[in-house]
Amino acid sequence: MEAYSIFKSLCIIIIGAKLCGIIARKLKAPQVVGEIIAGVLLGPSVFGWVEQSDFLTQLAEIGVVLLMFSAGLQTNLQDLVRTGIKAFAIACSGVFVPLVGGTLLYFIFYGVSPVGSPDFYKAVFIGVIMTATSVSITAQTLKELGKISSEVGTTIMSAAIIDDVIGIIVLTFVIGINGGDVKPLSVIIKTLLFFVFAFFVGYVIYKIFRFSDKMWPHTRRIPIMGLALCLGLAYVAERFFGIADITGAYVAGIILCSIHDSDYIAEKMDISSYMLFGPVFFASIGLKTDLEKISPELIFFIIGFVAVALVCKIIGCGAMARICKFNTNDSFKIGVGMMTRGEVALIVAQKGLSSGIITSAYFAPVIVLILTSSIITPIILKTLYSREAKKIKT
Repeated sequence: MEAYSIFKSLCIIIIGAKLCGIIARKLKAPQVVGEIIAGVLLGPSVFGWVEQSDFLTQLAEIGVVLLMFSAGLQTNLQDLVRTGIKAFAIACSGVFVPLVGGTLLYFIFYGVSPVGSPDFYKAVFIGVIMTATSVSITAQTLKELGKISSEVGTTIMSAAIIDDVIGIIVLTFVIGINGGDVKPLSVIIKTLLFFVFAFFVGYVIYKIFRFSDKMWPHTRRIPIMGLALCLGLAYVAERFFGIADITGAYVAGIILCSIHDSDYIAEKMDISSYMLFGPVFFASIGLKTDLEKISPELIFFIIGFVAVALVCKIIGCGAMARICKFNTNDSFKIGVGMMTRGEVALIVAQKGLSSGIITSAYFAPVIVLILTSSIITPIILKTLYSREAKKIKT
C-alpha cells in the first residue's frame, strides 16, 4: 500500500463510522455498534474499500489506550468509598460467575482441554470477555427514571467500575500465562509489583499534577501532561512488568481522576478519541471480522455466548446483592443493570486477538452481545421500576 493511500482509508473510515454511528444512535443502539458495522461493510467481508494495515493497527492500539485512560479519568473514587464493601462483593461475584460460565460454554462446544493447553486459555479468555461491564446505557436509563442517585443506582455504577478493574487484572493474568513459558506465580508477582509501583509513583505524580492544576488551572499543558502520563504508564506496564498496556493507561486515569481538572483532561482526550482514534479502533474490529468464518456452529455458539453472558451477570451480581441485604426486587435490578456490555468487552477481545489467544471470528459474539444487552437492559429496568411504582400507588 502506497504511503498516501492511508489518507483515503482514514477518510472512508471516519465518514463511514460516523454515519453508521449516527444511524445506530437514532435506533437507540450504542454508537460503537454502528462504527463496528461500518468496519464490516468497508472491509473485505463486504465492499472491500479499506484494507487492514500495520498503520491502522497501530492507530487502533492508541485508540484502545486512550479509551481506557478516559475510563479511568471518569472514575469517581468517592462513590467507590461510599458504596464500599457491597459494591466490591457484587463486582467480584459479577466477574467470577461469568468467567466460569464462559469457560464452561467453550468446553461444551469444543470439548474440555487440559490445563495449560492453548484451547484451555482460549476457553478461559471467552469467560474473561464476559466479565466486562459497561453501564453507559444503564446510567442513561437510571437518569431518565430519576434513580441514578438511589442506593441501587450508586451501587450499580460503583460495582461496574470495580468490575472493570478486576476484569483487567484477570485479563492481564491470562495474557501473561498464555503460551506456557511463563509461570503463573511470576505473572502474579509482576502484576502485584506493577500495582505497588503505580501506587507509590502515582501518589507522587498526583501531587505534582494537583500542584500544576493550582498553578495553571484549565490550561492545555495539564491534558498534555496527562496524555504523556497515559502513554508512559502504558509503555512501563508492557515493557517492564509484562502486563497489558491498557492496564497502565487505566491506572493513569485513576491517578488523575481526583484532581480538579480531571473533567477538562477527559474533555480534551475525547476530542482526539471521538474524531480519529475511537472510530479507527471500532472500525478496525469490523475490518477484522470475517463473515466467511461464521459457520453454523459459530452461530449456535453466538446464541449460547449471549445467553450465558447475560444470565451469568444477573445471577452473579443479583445473588450477591441479595446476600448484601438488598431486597429481591432491588437485587434483580442490580443484576440486570450490570449485564450491559460495551467498549471494555471489545477492548478485551482485541487484546486476546493481538495476543493470539482467539481469532477474529470471536468478535461476532461480542458485537451481538453488546447490541442485545443494550436493547433489552433499558426495557427490563423500566418495566421493573414501573411495576414498583404501580405497587406503591395501590
